[in-house]
Formats: sequence, C-alpha cells, structure tokens
Amino acid sequence: MSFLREFWKFLRVRKKWWLAPLLVLMALLGGLLVLAQTPAVAPFIYTIF
Repeated sequence: MSFLREFWKFLRVRKKWWLAPLLVLMALLGGLLVLAQTPAVAPFIYTIF
C-alpha cells in the first residue's frame, strides 16, 4: 500500500496525471491475462476479442 500512496503523492506534486490512466490500463490488462490462464474463464475471454 505504501507504493500506491507514494505514487499518488508523485502524481499530485509533479502533475503527471497522464500516468494514472496508463497505470490503470496496465493493471486491467494484467488482470485479464491472469484470468485468461484459468481454464474455466478462458473461453469467455477469448469471445471478447
């Protein structure tokens, strides 16, 4: 949690707001990759693409 707190402070101080959506997108894609490796969920994810 300290990493997220430091990252939030960095965004506020340095005004690097364009990094926030990039980080969220990377987290969502990472979660999607983890779910795609689960055999029960994989067919549903492949139908999205």
